[in-house]
Amino acid sequence: MSGRRKPRKSPAGPARGVQPGPEPGCEKSLVRDENGSIGGCHAVMDTKELQQIPEEKKSKEHKQPKCTTEEKPTVPPETGSRIVDSHQDKILFTTLDQLKIKRTHKSDSSRIVNDVLKCISDHMKTRTTCFKDVDLLRTGSYYENLKISHPDEFDVMFNIPVERVDIRPFGDDGAFYSVAFKRGKHPLDRFLNEDNTVSASGMLTEFRNEVKRSVKKQKGVYDCRAHVLLERKKKGCPAVTLKINGTRTDPISLDIVLGLQVKSSWPTFAQEGFKIDKWLGTKVKKELKSQSYYLVPKYEGKGTVELEGVYSWRISFSHVEKSIMTNHGSQKTCCEGRGIRCCRKDCLKLLKHLLGLLKAENPSLSKFCSYHAKTTLLHACCSRTKDSDWEATQLGPCFRQLLKDFEGHLKDGKLPNFFIPTHNLLGSGHDRKSCQILAQCIEEQRNKGFPVFG
Repeated sequence: MSGRRKPRKSPAGPARGVQPGPEPGCEKSLVRDENGSIGGCHAVMDTKELQQIPEEKKSKEHKQPKCTTEEKPTVPPETGSRIVDSHQDKILFTTLDQLKIKRTHKSDSSRIVNDVLKCISDHMKTRTTCFKDVDLLRTGSYYENLKISHPDEFDVMFNIPVERVDIRPFGDDGAFYSVAFKRGKHPLDRFLNEDNTVSASGMLTEFRNEVKRSVKKQKGVYDCRAHVLLERKKKGCPAVTLKINGTRTDPISLDIVLGLQVKSSWPTFAQEGFKIDKWLGTKVKKELKSQSYYLVPKYEGKGTVELEGVYSWRISFSHVEKSIMTNHGSQKTCCEGRGIRCCRKDCLKLLKHLLGLLKAENPSLSKFCSYHAKTTLLHACCSRTKDSDWEATQLGPCFRQLLKDFEGHLKDGKLPNFFIPTHNLLGSGHDRKSCQILAQCIEEQRNKGFPVFG
């Protein structure tokens, strides 16, 4: 060893004129204390890089930067496969854990819902003429593994396949359509308007009546503890809602939507949307676009009373959304045993939870829904396409970026439908003031470290 003495360091920090830089693998984000001294890196080295370094070299080449104060640098604690690198991130991971649904609750709720759906489906197939060809399409957050807190809401479509139909845009945004049969007789002819288009409101009324008959007839058959009630019709809402009480779980809300399954190519308005080429690939896009699309009765108008507008058919790609959310990785192994676990779904769950809490605090935000959050995520996935952009260890940065995306849409008053870019989801029914209020609320939560999650 050399006899030369090591230069002394002042108590306040390193030698003057010399500022220590970040160690290799650390982010270039340094923290200064009250005296202006640099404290160290915010993040730790990527775990993959550490695995590739021999043990004898780790201690030499990848030490934490030396502290310039008496306090030791904070090393992010590992939580399973996740790395918590800040107090904010710890809050997010803790909140996610609280939003998990117990497996027993999921199975109990699913069993009851399946029993109810089977009884209604059997009734439609055996006791009706116009709805005898119905098929069930299970969609929504529960079936996409995006449900949070409680398995208390289910969405199911009872769809009827139609062929040789004339689909024409109703309006200029490409989201609403009129439906007419080209030739021949059809079980739905009884619902034709004077112009030979299929009446969405007429079909919906008849469908609701049949669901009501089924519920009354099958009362007590579903489960000895379950009580199924048909809720009153909500103005402007196309769903037939059943409330299931008396189970071991929380009361369950089951939304049943009537739909037409159109077996033809997607409408022209949908040609410019659905930009998943760089995310999921052109092959997946081609396969999904070869599938049918669906039309559901939807009120379109300036008010919420039917007399102020009209029921038409709104296009739905909920089956495609389900496919995307269950196979969401740019690599097939994403979120599988051997693949990288991403945080796409976790970010959406947190955004849905945040939106729900803000709506509870401010009734003026009632018209915003989880579909706005979901659409924001889909657009974000097409912008940040790689699985590495959404690594589970980066939940905090990814979630905050997603919030910024949502804030941007709200401030602009524009959130394009993921499949039909000419359709603005923040258009009809959403005033500019409420969009600005929600954007401010989200920005405040993001800047203050999400106190609403506390």
